[in-house]
Amino acid sequence: MTFTNSLNRLALGLGTIVAAALATPASAQGDLLVAPTRVVLNGGGNAEVVLSNIGSQPATYRIGVELRRMEADGNFADVTEAEANATEKAALEMLRYAPRRITLLPGQPQSIRLSARPAPELPDGEYRVHMSFRAVPPALSPEAAQEQAAAGQLSIRLTPVYGITIPVFIRKGRLEAGATIANPRLVRTATNTVLELDMRRTGQRSVYGEILGKRGSEQVFQIKGVAIYPEVEGRTVKIPLSADQLGKLKGPVRIEYREMPENGGQLIAEVTSAIQ
Repeated sequence: MTFTNSLNRLALGLGTIVAAALATPASAQGDLLVAPTRVVLNGGGNAEVVLSNIGSQPATYRIGVELRRMEADGNFADVTEAEANATEKAALEMLRYAPRRITLLPGQPQSIRLSARPAPELPDGEYRVHMSFRAVPPALSPEAAQEQAAAGQLSIRLTPVYGITIPVFIRKGRLEAGATIANPRLVRTATNTVLELDMRRTGQRSVYGEILGKRGSEQVFQIKGVAIYPEVEGRTVKIPLSADQLGKLKGPVRIEYREMPENGGQLIAEVTSAIQ
């Protein structure tokens, strides 16, 4: 096989990986595109996350893992290894990934390989880490550094560091989950109106999906990527509404919480209410 043919096969293989990854949702920050935006390893196994440099310059990225806990408002709090509980420590110990640092040319993709092997004695449950992909700021060129040294200058550069974080779930055992929606209400402020929902989770794992609001056959609003993780039993979801959407909420409104379409779109919870 010639060197040119080898390069063509490599490019074709990476193109196939990117096409498959982008069939699921992708997230972009700065010049970095990451797909998929969440990874689930059922019973352990292997997975791939594809990073793509969509900028016009070469870029270096550092890959790592961190711990985060969901709070009742849906935000996340960072957790240090010293603060980690047994479940979080087990998740860190299980996950393996490579490489941990990559440099990509413009338009170049590369896959990050993930694997996890839950120990037989590990209790059934859902284990989670958050994988981070952060840009490494370019170093000062030798010429620029030499010029500064010659001039006796002290230079401070403020360089924004872009990054994306995605959750990685390792599930062991047969885990069930459900959810409920209650108390839909309008909360008005000086600047906007928000629909608030009280959502509760049941079972041994997280739930994840989209919320749809329907009046009759018409869809009034939609919010994607709503999750409730095991560390909280419930959370308050806030959905900003436009004036046009508010006008369509008169009368009974059906609110559905469904799995994401790429996961089957199965109904998780629903409520019908006259929202006030």
